Amino acid sequence: MMDFVAIDFETANAGRASACALGLVEVKGGVIVSEQAWLINPEQRFDRRNIAIHGITPEMVAGQPTFRELWPAIEPLVHGKNIVAHNASFDMSVLRYGLDQCSLPYPSFQYWCTYLLAKTMLPGLGSYRLNILADYFSISLRHHDALEDARTAAVILVKLAEQAGHSGLPALAEALGCRIGSLHAGGYTPFSLPARKPSRSKTQAARKKPAAPSAATAEALLRKAETAAARERMGEE
Repeated sequence: MMDFVAIDFETANAGRASACALGLVEVKGGVIVSEQAWLINPEQRFDRRNIAIHGITPEMVAGQPTFRELWPAIEPLVHGKNIVAHNASFDMSVLRYGLDQCSLPYPSFQYWCTYLLAKTMLPGLGSYRLNILADYFSISLRHHDALEDARTAAVILVKLAEQAGHSGLPALAEALGCRIGSLHAGGYTPFSLPARKPSRSKTQAARKKPAAPSAATAEALLRKAETAAARERMGEE
């Protein structure tokens, strides 16, 4: 069954332990059944660049729960579930850093990345940013809003699975040769694409050693380098 929870974090600054918003969308049987969003007080500075991206300010998170305070409500929503995120490496690192900062144990779950899945299934698209994929699938999106980003990732995954003719996440990953990511006590395994093997012709070409230049060619190259150096010195003067 296509059952999973899509998540998206926004951060106050470049630090991964500065989560300031979280969006969470639960999907059952390929249909969204619940949505939740939280502002989080990161107890850290906000960079102007981040504010310009998501619009969240220090004033907006004043009085909101910290990551530590919010985690007891979030943990049961993700533990043991199939988790989905767009560019999951970012969201998983925000989650890990937040937990590490609070000395909290990791939950256990498997996770999928819609960025990498789309990159595999939609070759030639050029860009696989969330807003580009939203346009491709005609999904309305207010980008960098945590709940909207999570919802869009959820819809993209459902559409990719439908396009591939699979009704379950494990079957989709297996068909594509992807390694499913996981978070577990003490560590994690990243979601990854299948390794691409170089073609035989490229492998053979790489094995060929370049022929050494002849004495005449070497001398000509040396003279060319000396002439260029002399011209450069003249220009500096």
